Amino acid sequence: MRVLQLGPYPPPHGGVQSNLVAIRTFLLRQGIPCGVVNITRHRSSTNDNVYYPKTAAELMRLLLHLDYDLIHLHIGGMLSRRLLGLGLVCTLLPGRKSIMTFHSGGYPSTLEGKSTGPNSLAGFVLRRFDGVIGVNAEIIRFLERLGVSPARLRLIYPHSFLPEQDASATLPEPLASFFMAHSPVLISVAGLEPEYDLPLQIEALGQVRQKFPQSGLVLIGSGSLEQDLRDLIRTRSYSQHILLCGDVPHAATMQAISGSHVMLRTTLYDGDAISVREALHVGVPVIASNNGMRPAGVHLIPKSDLPALLLAIDKVLVQPAPSKDLPGTDDSNLKAVLDFYMDLTRGKQP
Repeated sequence: MRVLQLGPYPPPHGGVQSNLVAIRTFLLRQGIPCGVVNITRHRSSTNDNVYYPKTAAELMRLLLHLDYDLIHLHIGGMLSRRLLGLGLVCTLLPGRKSIMTFHSGGYPSTLEGKSTGPNSLAGFVLRRFDGVIGVNAEIIRFLERLGVSPARLRLIYPHSFLPEQDASATLPEPLASFFMAHSPVLISVAGLEPEYDLPLQIEALGQVRQKFPQSGLVLIGSGSLEQDLRDLIRTRSYSQHILLCGDVPHAATMQAISGSHVMLRTTLYDGDAISVREALHVGVPVIASNNGMRPAGVHLIPKSDLPALLLAIDKVLVQPAPSKDLPGTDDSNLKAVLDFYMDLTRGKQP
């Protein structure tokens, strides 16, 4: 069996990218060839069977000529016509099985998601895949509503690829200096987009500093609101205690998370965020808006509720620091993906 994955490949690092890398790493360790075609605007040089097509025509040539038995498309965000068109192409490739993972945990609750039915283009395309993976129960119910056969569906939670941490490594600047000057450190790893309600975190820090005067807030990520957030931060008297540092390499992001005292995940809508699971994995407390699908151990608050956020932060910071001994890695979700591949390519040996 040979697998080709289509989706966003790091950098930058996000939830979909982390899951794609985790699957690829797991397959390669099993001796199963796995290439990747990056379908985002981010470009790098092609190497190690990771391809960066510059045009749609170049992408089509790769899909037609690369040697693989199964193609796995990863989609996050909205089901745009461009992505649905690519999905349709994947289902039409001769002699190949096709799988799609829909990573957008909050999509079914959006206006677009609620209005999408079985007679839509999305319904038509998704029913053509040999297999469809949903990363939470709400997505599975959405896919069933579109008419995707239950026999073709799998609920498989995403897996984050966690690189081994080098205890002797130092954080890159300006993170290193910021961590030296602040304690406790609150951290957020998210897109700089409206749905992540980052002004709420900025507002909260001013009040947190009244009780914890050395505290600071680190915002890791990029997005359309970057300039607006920089302008907002400049209006605050405590602006020097907020670090908006853009995208950061995944290893450094994990190191920053591990060195923080609490992660914040304030969202208006959200899925099963990889960064939340990463923080829990390294023993960092997480405060997150309640979206009905957070993993066990998260401190839940209502959406856009500043008093609840402040109360949760205070509660976490006055508690004894949790142990940060890393638990063993559970590869059961990666094994579930491989099992799904094997079911679809029955009779072909890896």
